Amino acid sequence: MLFLLWILLCLLALLLFLLPPAIWMRTLYRRYAGWRRVTCPENHQPAAVSLDARHAAATGMHGHPDLRLCDCTRWPERENCGHPCLDQAAHAEPWTPGEITVDTKPIHHLPIFLAAFAAWCLGAVWHAQYTLRPRWMHAVGLTYQQVRQIRWSLAPHLLTFAVCLLFAYGVAWLLAVSHRKGVLPGVVMAVLLGGALAAASAVGLARLPHDLLLIEAGYAVLASLTVGAIVGGLSDKMVLPSH
Repeated sequence: MLFLLWILLCLLALLLFLLPPAIWMRTLYRRYAGWRRVTCPENHQPAAVSLDARHAAATGMHGHPDLRLCDCTRWPERENCGHPCLDQAAHAEPWTPGEITVDTKPIHHLPIFLAAFAAWCLGAVWHAQYTLRPRWMHAVGLTYQQVRQIRWSLAPHLLTFAVCLLFAYGVAWLLAVSHRKGVLPGVVMAVLLGGALAAASAVGLARLPHDLLLIEAGYAVLASLTVGAIVGGLSDKMVLPSH
């Protein structure tokens, strides 16, 4: 009984110790979150920018947060402008609903096709003769001749690539509507989308043979992470400049 009381007191002390920093970080996050209206120093036209509120909260414990932009309505074409509007954005008030209209970020198709092709190639290696094809054949119940006919048929490869492409577009859409970019957000969106698809088809997946389920689940996880990393990491990299 005394031991449990001691644990509870230690947990209470820990919570009291962490509470002030948590409150301060939340205050900083709310202070710098949201879109802000600025006048772009380059073309002297109105623009909307967003400060990295998470980074500001994480670096502002000593009262001097490291401020940086994480998004702008002129990005990605002008992402490397040097961000001369940062000081203006830091002193601007966050926008209220209806004051600034921020369009959904455009979806760039080249990173999506690269991600889908990478996932398809990963599937080809994953199900190759010298990796998991023998176990896959045994789990599905196909002979070598039947698999050879499937391998030289065009339809299964096109169908697999189409599934990879649709998944990559889904990840890109989630990143666009949430105004996120980068490898980690891409991986997170891919995991969320893959988890939602797995939950929606849980009944059908449960009926698969155990070996087949393990093989396909392993490929699905690796392919999802690959697609998320490529789409998120290259979303603003392979973009033609607009005129």
